[in-house]
Amino acid sequence: MAAKRFKSDAFEAIHSAASGLHRSKLIDKTTMREYDELCLEEPPHFEAKDVVLIRKAAKVSQPVFALYLNTSTSTVQKWETGQKQPSGMAARLLQVIKKHGLEVLA
Repeated sequence: MAAKRFKSDAFEAIHSAASGLHRSKLIDKTTMREYDELCLEEPPHFEAKDVVLIRKAAKVSQPVFALYLNTSTSTVQKWETGQKQPSGMAARLLQVIKKHGLEVLA
């Protein structure tokens, strides 16, 4: 499982306490999901132009970029034209590539 990204150290402590209560069966799944929403950082949001800039900064074609992201070329094309938006794991990978470059996935 991927490491959870918290909004702050304080939210990480709160979430940790709630997780302990959940494991002890003192709070239910629904309440734990509320703590997840409260404490966990949302995946980043990327517009079409952002995806294009990230790919061009990496100096790769759409097919090569798709290979690194383990997705199809058509998905990258749809992101870059705004037909679809990257979400979840794809958005996190784009965040990492934007910050550290494509080499981090090589």
